[in-house]
Parts: sequence; structure tokens; C-alpha cells
Amino acid sequence: MGVLSKLTIETWIVPHLPINKRGPQPSVSRHQLVASMLYRLKTGCQWRELPIIEHFGREDAISWNTVFYHFNNWSLAGCWQAGWLNLLKTFRHCLDLSSAEFDGSHTPAKNGGDAVGYQGRKAANTTNALFITDRQGVVLAMSTPQAGEHHDLFEIQTLFEEICKLLKEAGICLKGLFLNADAGFDADGFRAACEAEEIILNVRPNPRNGSSVSYESGQHVFDEVLYADRVAVEGSNAWLDGFKALLVRFEFSVRNWKALHFMAFFIIFFRKIPENRKP
Repeated sequence: MGVLSKLTIETWIVPHLPINKRGPQPSVSRHQLVASMLYRLKTGCQWRELPIIEHFGREDAISWNTVFYHFNNWSLAGCWQAGWLNLLKTFRHCLDLSSAEFDGSHTPAKNGGDAVGYQGRKAANTTNALFITDRQGVVLAMSTPQAGEHHDLFEIQTLFEEICKLLKEAGICLKGLFLNADAGFDADGFRAACEAEEIILNVRPNPRNGSSVSYESGQHVFDEVLYADRVAVEGSNAWLDGFKALLVRFEFSVRNWKALHFMAFFIIFFRKIPENRKP
């Protein structure tokens, strides 16, 4: 399918995927199972519509049920997140942390499920998640998705703490990190969460919440030049929308929905890091 090479999958993903100790073993390799999952991620097809015969050459090789069974088990075990954090930790020198970019994203949810709610702005049921990227737009981490009826500041301190914990597990130092965020995050709760991690927040003033006085008095500072780097996270959202399984949410389980994102992070990393800096 050409999304990730066999060598990349076997080097950076397969070592984090456990083999069942009991029950029948699949007749194809874990690399082939992952390739089928990535096909579904890219095309957005239903699990039952995976082109199994085209991939493996014989009808009795494997079923779509087996592919989903392993995806669900590996998602339950946290394998996709563990593999992603290992990649970040090993190759964090490939990241540009001169600034980090922060944003939220609402995704239409068609099948209901965990963390789904009606979002009036989208006129649809949605799921909302928070993302942080480096200056290149490489997605570093995401929060646990929340129901779409909530705005981006819902449980912001808890969710931001969750994101920071993932970054620390990847060996990324947060102290002194410049973080750009749009006006929707101009709130005391988010400032407090950043201060707790010694992150320097650069958030666009939101005139609707009366914070202009704080900026005029010098209590809060906003750097327009630094804020221009935030375009990177907008590009990241566009890259994620390129994965049809992420453009519209059909996964019932929010855990599996999050796992699909970590799979996409692998692909974005290997596509966007310059050739001379790739592992």
C-alpha cells in the first residue's frame, strides 16, 4: 500500500506488538496485519471491506475479523502509544522544539459511541481532542478525546497534564518551551497549567473575555512574530484529515479512535522529517 515500508513497520512498530500466547496464531506476519490496518486508516474503508485477498494472495490466508481482533487487542494494551513514544524518545533530535503549537479539533462522529456529543457550531455529533506539535508540524501527542458538546477549555488542566506526561515519557523537556495557542485558550486555567510545567505560553488575546486589560498593563505578553509559527498545527490538522478513517469517526470505542491517531503520527513523522535527519 506504500504508506510505510516493510522495514519501517518491522523496525518501529512490530516490536511493540505482542504475540498471543494462547489460541490459534494468524497465518500471516504482524507486518502484514499492520499493513492492512494502515490501509484502513488511509482509505477509511469498513473493516469488513479490507482487500484481504489482494494483499495476501489467497482467500483462506486471513479474515478481516482477525485484523480487527489484533488491532483491538493491541489498542487495549496501549501498543500504538508505546511504539510512538519510543520513536519520539529515540529520535527527538529530529524535532524542532524552538516552539510548540497547540490546538483542538472537532471530528464528526457518525456511529455514536464513547465521547460523542452534539456540537452546534458543526451542526453534528462530534468528538473533540487536543493536539500539540513541534514547529515543523510533527504531531507529538494528543489528549483523550472528549464529547463534542464541550469547548476546547473543558477539563483543560487535566487534559493538558495528560499531554505533558506523554511528552515527558518521550524524554522531551518542557521547561522553557514556547507554546503558541489561539484565542480560544486565553484563560486562567490554561495559563496555570502551563505555569505548572514552566512552559511559556504565547496565546492570542481574546477580546470576548476581557483579558485586554491584562495585556495592556503588561501582566500578559503576546508575541505576534512567535505566534506566526502556529500555522504548523493547522498544517498538521490538514495532514490528519488526509487519513479518511480520521476525517469522520466511525470507531465506536474512543480507545480505538485514539489508537488510529497514533498510527497516523508514525506516518506523518516519516513523511515530514527531512531525509538527512530520518532514522
